[in-house]
Amino acid sequence: MRKLTIAGFALATVMTAGCASNQAGVDEATATANSAEQTAENALNTANSAASSARTAQQTAEEALAAAKAAERAANEANERAKRMLEQSSMK
Repeated sequence: MRKLTIAGFALATVMTAGCASNQAGVDEATATANSAEQTAENALNTANSAASSARTAQQTAEEALAAAKAAERAANEANERAKRMLEQSSMK
């Protein structure tokens, strides 16, 4: 009877250790999942920030292009005026 009681205690100890081991595995899996979720959230924030920066850069590029086109038109007009002035002065 005594051997049976000791075996029962040993079995209970093994079962308890197994449950604790399983709980440790669950805790580790939960921690890993939480870490992965945080990493994904950080990646999403980084992507959103990059997209915002890209939109700002595109807007700046569009404004620079518009300014360059305006400068080109002004330069063309100035060249046309200079050309007409040269033609007029050569006629005199």
